[in-house]
Amino acid sequence: MFLQPKKIDWYIFKKFMGTFFASLVLIIGIVIIFDISEKIDDFVEKKAPLNAIIFDYYLNFIPYFINMYSPMFVFISVIFFTSKLAANTEIVAILSGGVSFHRMMRPYMAAATIITALSLVLNLFIIPDSNKDMFAFEQQYIKQKPKKSVRNIHYQVAPGQFVYAESFSSWNNTAYKFTIEKIEGSQLISKISAETATYDTLKGSWKLKKYFIREYNDDLTDNIRSGRQLDTIIPLSVKDFYFSENTVTTLDYSELNELIDMQSMRGDANIKFSLIEKHTRFALPFSAFILTIIGVALSSKKRRGGIGWNIALGIALAFTYILFMRFSQMFVHTDTLSPAVALWLPNVVFAVIAIVLYRLAPK
Repeated sequence: MFLQPKKIDWYIFKKFMGTFFASLVLIIGIVIIFDISEKIDDFVEKKAPLNAIIFDYYLNFIPYFINMYSPMFVFISVIFFTSKLAANTEIVAILSGGVSFHRMMRPYMAAATIITALSLVLNLFIIPDSNKDMFAFEQQYIKQKPKKSVRNIHYQVAPGQFVYAESFSSWNNTAYKFTIEKIEGSQLISKISAETATYDTLKGSWKLKKYFIREYNDDLTDNIRSGRQLDTIIPLSVKDFYFSENTVTTLDYSELNELIDMQSMRGDANIKFSLIEKHTRFALPFSAFILTIIGVALSSKKRRGGIGWNIALGIALAFTYILFMRFSQMFVHTDTLSPAVALWLPNVVFAVIAIVLYRLAPK
C-alpha cells in the first residue's frame, strides 16, 4: 500500500512550522527573563516607563534576536521533530510506503522557503526601524560605555574635497585643528584651516574660528585671507565622527547602499561594517535551506541516545554555524577576504556538508 504524498507533505510541513514557532516562543521567553534580570537595576535607576520597556525595547528586541539566532531555531526544530518521526519509525513507514527520501524533503524545503522569506522581510524592512527604537531606548535608559575620543580624522566628503581634523570632542561637537582642502585632478585649488570647527545642529552648518583661507592660482601665486569666524556648509555631520557597528543595523537596504557609495567615495575604513551588514542580511536567511537539509539527514535515522543526542548535536552545529558567521567577519577586518566571499563562506562550507550528509541519508 502506497502512502499519499500530499498528506505526508502537509503533516511534515505542519510539524516543522509548529516546532519552529514553539521553539521561538520558548527560547525568546527565557532570553527576555534573563535580560530583564540583567537590566532591572538600570530600568529602576533611570526610571524607565513600563510601556517604554515593553514597546520600545522588548517588542523591538524580539525581531533582532530572532534574526541573530534563526539558524539555531531552524536546526533545533528540524532535528527535534524529525528525530521523533524516526524514533516512532514513521520515516521508515514513509520510505517503505513508496515515498523517496528526495520526495520527502519537499515539505521541509517548502517550510524553509517560508522561513527564509520571513527572515528577509525582517532583515530588509522591519529590523532597521526596530533597531532605531531599541538603540534609542538603550541610549536613554541603559548605562552606556563612554565614547572613545576620536583623533586623526581624514575624510573625502565630496569629490575633490577633503577634511582633516586632529581630534573631535562630542560634548561640544567641536573638531580641533580643522582643515578643508579642495583638489582638482592633482592640483590643490584651495585650503581652509581653522583652530576649531563647531557643528551647529540647528543650522546644519560648521562654525570655523580663527580661520585662514588660501586660494592657489594658475600662475603659481596665491591669495590669503583670514578672520575670526566663518559659517560654512560641509557634507559632514557629527554622527560621521562616531560611526559604530550598530549604525548600519538601523539603515534600510536603500539607505545602506547609499552609505556604502558615500563611504567608498570618502575612502572611509568603516565601509567594512556596511558591507558586512549588507551581505549578512542575505547570507543568514538563506542558511535555512542548508541547515534544514543537514538537520533532516542527521536525524532521519534512529540512533542510540535517542532524541536527546540529536538535539545536542543540532545545537552544537547551530552554534558552530553562528560562530563561523561571526568569525568570518574577522577575515574582512584583516583584509584577508572580501566581504562577499567571507560572509558567504559559512554557507558554502555547510552546503558541502549538507551534500555529503544528504548522500549518506537513508533512502
